[in-house]
Amino acid sequence: MSRVSLRLRSVAAATLGILLAVVVVGAGVDVLVSRHLHRSFDHTLHERAVEVAQLAASAPAVLTAPGALDSPLGGTQLSVEVVDRRGRIVARSLSLGGGVLPAKRLLEQAIAHGRSSYAGLEAGNEDLRAYTAPLAEVGGPAAGGAVIVAGSTHDLRETLASLHLFVLVAGLAASALGAIAVAILMTRALRPLGELAESAADIERTGDPRRRLPQPAARDEVGTLAATLNEMLASLERARDNERRFLADASHELRTPLTALRGNVAYLARHGATPELVAELEADAERLARLADDLLALSREESAGEPTEVIRLDELARAASGSRVGPGTMEPVAVRGDRAALERALANLVRNAELYGPEGGRITVAAEQKNGVARLSVADEGAGLAPGEAEQAFGRFWRGAAGKPGSGLGLAIVRATAERHGGRAFAKGSRFTIELPALEALACDADLEDVPASP
Repeated sequence: MSRVSLRLRSVAAATLGILLAVVVVGAGVDVLVSRHLHRSFDHTLHERAVEVAQLAASAPAVLTAPGALDSPLGGTQLSVEVVDRRGRIVARSLSLGGGVLPAKRLLEQAIAHGRSSYAGLEAGNEDLRAYTAPLAEVGGPAAGGAVIVAGSTHDLRETLASLHLFVLVAGLAASALGAIAVAILMTRALRPLGELAESAADIERTGDPRRRLPQPAARDEVGTLAATLNEMLASLERARDNERRFLADASHELRTPLTALRGNVAYLARHGATPELVAELEADAERLARLADDLLALSREESAGEPTEVIRLDELARAASGSRVGPGTMEPVAVRGDRAALERALANLVRNAELYGPEGGRITVAAEQKNGVARLSVADEGAGLAPGEAEQAFGRFWRGAAGKPGSGLGLAIVRATAERHGGRAFAKGSRFTIELPALEALACDADLEDVPASP
């Protein structure tokens, strides 16, 4: 994992990005400007050659006059040489002094082939750009010869060098300004994250989930992160409260049978065993075993993974039939689930109906599906729960006003099982229902025939 801070990495990335952009733009500008300057310079050379050619054709005497070829064009000092068809110099610029342009081969090619051309020349330590063109056969000493116009490229190179320096300085300045701007922005953007990190460290150090992270004023990604983390802390707080409440309830529930067991053991030690005492001891042991089993089952349901087995709910409902339990609506319906967990949940609902329904009353088990939802329900013939008790009934250690025997965890296990399967458990009157997502591909009889039956 990188030890470089996010701020430093962001500044470096922004600086490199700006530099790269300036380099690309600078290279493009350099190409365009260089092309434009060279074309403009070539155009100047061409215009000067045309003027000399016109002068050679219309006023040959002026052509040979001293200084006639030395007037600058557009502020650019150009050197001109005019030769006849044999390559002899007819006229030249005074700026050349005693020298000549090193362009004998270019002049010969222009005379021989009658074509104009551009070329680069070197005169001493100076680089020149030259344009050579043939002259027409219209009379005069230069008829049939050629003209060459050359100019120094020093100013052009100086202009391009200044452009390069400007682009370099502008790129460095833009990168520096960009780095400063990004550093300022990142400092402001990361300040709330630093505050969140400090608050989270304090919460981790104290282990108190009741504390909350500071909520930034801005409604941005950092604000969303803070809100999400606070929701997570609230969820952890609820989980801890539920855990503490569960431990307190479990301790209370265990205390009653343990107290009775200890009393019976003490009586046994003093007076010896009697059939009634042995029966009470067995009942206490059975109650403790049932409570331990239900606690273990609830713990497993709350920590188990996602089920993958294909289960026929209508077959589970038929398998639950007994002397008091009969089938109700039976539709072929399948879900993806844990067979043992669903069987236990259904058995808990049936046991709950046996305890709280009318003595000897009929219990109905049904399996049906509608709109992609599978329902496994158990109903008795009693009055059922009051509207305010329907939600409480699925809580831990809830036994209702009747105070029937049992661990008080049966319906809590049913709800945990339903939620693990992606569904829910609820009660309406005397009907208790588990709703689960149905397997749509197996929702018809033909497909369900391929699903393995319960053993």
